[in-house]
Amino acid sequence: METIPSKLFFLFSTLFLLHANATDIHYCDRKANYDVEVKGVQITPDPIARGHPATFTISATTSQALSEGKLSIDVSYFGWHVYSETHDLCGESSCPISVGDFVIAHSQLLPGFTPPGSYSLKMKLFDGNKNELTCITFGFDIGFGDPVADS
Repeated sequence: METIPSKLFFLFSTLFLLHANATDIHYCDRKANYDVEVKGVQITPDPIARGHPATFTISATTSQALSEGKLSIDVSYFGWHVYSETHDLCGESSCPISVGDFVIAHSQLLPGFTPPGSYSLKMKLFDGNKNELTCITFGFDIGFGDPVADS
C-alpha cells in the first residue's frame, strides 16, 4: 500500500524532471499582445549533440485559426548571427490549426563540425498575410561529446 509521503515524493520528483527539461523562453517584445502564446519549448537531446538530429518542440496556443504561415528562425553564437532559415508552418505542424492549443515540431541534423557552446535562437511566426503572430527567443547548448559514445 502506497503512503501519502511516497505519493508526494513521486509528484515532486516528476515536477522537478519536467522543469529540468523545460527551456526558458522570452518574448521579443514583452509589451506586445501576440495572437500566438508560446507555452514552452522542449529540446531533445539537451544538450544537442553535433552530427546528430535535434528536435525542437514548441507548445503554443492561438487565438485565431491558421491555414498557412511561415516560421522564421535566426541562430546566434556568442552574439554573432550564424544561421537563418524559413519554413512553411504547415510543414512543421498539422494544418489547418484551430483556435486553441497546437504544437510545432522541427528536427534538424547539425553538422559534426558545429562548434560546441551556447547559442540563442529567435523564432518568429507569421500568418498567411505576413502578420507577426509571435516572436520568442531562447537559448540552447551544443555539447562537446557524442551522446552515443557517452552512453
